[in-house]
Amino acid sequence: MDAPIYERFDTNEGFQAAFDRLLEQPGRELRLFDPDGAALRLNDPQRIERLDRFLLASRTRRLYLVVHSTDHLTRQCPRLMMLLRRFSHAMQINRTHEEIRSLQDAFLVLDAQHYLRRPVAEFFRGAIGLHDETEALVMRSRFQEIWSASYPGVSSTTVGL
Repeated sequence: MDAPIYERFDTNEGFQAAFDRLLEQPGRELRLFDPDGAALRLNDPQRIERLDRFLLASRTRRLYLVVHSTDHLTRQCPRLMMLLRRFSHAMQINRTHEEIRSLQDAFLVLDAQHYLRRPVAEFFRGAIGLHDETEALVMRSRFQEIWSASYPGVSSTTVGL
């Protein structure tokens, strides 16, 4: 078992590099929570290619995304919408219920091993934790609570305008 790694970042570039690094880790279920998904660059060709490779690696791979607002994803991310159509069996995008829309952080969790967290989503200050089962399990549990307070927000047939 690998020793836990914890590294901080405080720029958009640092966050994007950490996101790509997270996607390079072995794992089966990627869970993402972000207010609107804009910081995740989900229309960037390289990001979509990495997510595509993640999902193609195994039929058991899953991607779960929860946002407060789906507008950015449906209007500005046609590549993500194409990925959702291709992998509708392995991807789901949910929208939070009104009562939790005040949550201001953002995080990604890969299985219960690796995570990427920004305590305040509007800033790019945060940290990546690799091989940190203790903290990743807490993040995964928190994601499940958010997921429970959300509903399907984007279908694979949604057309972005």
